[in-house]
Amino acid sequence: MPLYRRILIGLVIGAVLGLGANYVAGGDERVAWFTSGVTEPLGRIFLRLIFMVVLPLVTSALALGVAGLGDVRTLGRVGLKTFLYTVTVTALSVVTGLVLVNTFKPGEGLPPEVRAQLQSMQQQSSGAITAAESGVGLDAIIRIIPDNPLRAAVQGDMLAVMFFALMLGIALAASPRERVQPLIAVLEALYEVTMAIIGFAMRLAPYGVACLIFTLTARFGFSVLRQLGAYVAVVLFGLAFHQFVTYSVLLKLLARTSPLQFFRNVREVMVTAFSTSSSNATLPTALRVTEENLGVPREIAAFVLTLGSTANQNGTALFEGVTVLFLAQFYGVDLNLSQQLLVVLMSVLAGVGTAGVPGGSLPLIVPVLVAVGVPGEGIGVILGVDRLLDMCRTVLNVTGDITAAVVVARSEERAEPTPLRGD
Repeated sequence: MPLYRRILIGLVIGAVLGLGANYVAGGDERVAWFTSGVTEPLGRIFLRLIFMVVLPLVTSALALGVAGLGDVRTLGRVGLKTFLYTVTVTALSVVTGLVLVNTFKPGEGLPPEVRAQLQSMQQQSSGAITAAESGVGLDAIIRIIPDNPLRAAVQGDMLAVMFFALMLGIALAASPRERVQPLIAVLEALYEVTMAIIGFAMRLAPYGVACLIFTLTARFGFSVLRQLGAYVAVVLFGLAFHQFVTYSVLLKLLARTSPLQFFRNVREVMVTAFSTSSSNATLPTALRVTEENLGVPREIAAFVLTLGSTANQNGTALFEGVTVLFLAQFYGVDLNLSQQLLVVLMSVLAGVGTAGVPGGSLPLIVPVLVAVGVPGEGIGVILGVDRLLDMCRTVLNVTGDITAAVVVARSEERAEPTPLRGD
């Protein structure tokens, strides 16, 4: 049975048993003992296996993602256009998600006593990853720059670690490839090892999710599931809006292409992305369709789509922004404007370092959470529904890559979209 089905089954079993325990014996000491002594520790073991690799994953993934932009110097104008487009549209996707969360507030509505209990659990929980120190103006910028990257890593200052990884990637991109290839090989090996550890942890996901959801529903009842359903609805609406509204506007204004014709031409890619939940697995199909159905030259399609499979993760960035604000509302953490702008920045950076494989974005949400004071353990709340959201955001990621290729090619006056065969 595929892993995502087992995770979904774990979610359902944990929710049903937890709701049953809450309804039958919600205030019973035996239920409290079972959740605090059995299911909650088991769920935290699963989460800590993921937290364990956040530091090496952020360092290697972000540095490699930025280092991959070294080709910008080679391709010159095309590379610069791709980079500026990617950063702008990714930031726009995160802002779209934040606007939706602030408008619909899916994490709010919990009874005051439930939120107070969640905040109490948050204070009792301790982990190796901590929020960055607060500051204003230039002081805030200074705190982001680590004077000692190793100390920042030991103290769990993820914003400083991400800045170091960003600078490392820029330096690798600016250095002669043959001179820095050994370090790139080390980072690639570290990245593969951390992904393997995440793979081991995900084998425990069905049981971890069951324990986490049982703990929440046994303590707080149906209100938790109601908020989770609202969260899923907001994410799906945000993805659909960016897919069919934002991309349509970009195609019409920047590429002078019919959005309807574009979506008909790429429907094969969209179906493949939805079924595989992997930008990397969809890449061969995306390359063929972009060249044959949209008339994008091979060299532009190859560069933009290959870079986009890791760096242009619009759907992932939107998902991460929505998730962080939802969990902040869920735990009663009030985020001001500067903290929400920090979420935008970190979500864009995390999108650059996200693996183009199923579930590759989950570990990178943790540093964004803790940077704004939301408990990293909150990621367990959304694990059970992540597979559906992963399939949908992969469609947005891949469609965004193709949109970028069409926009860049059109700006070079080298794209002549052709009608879909058989139409």
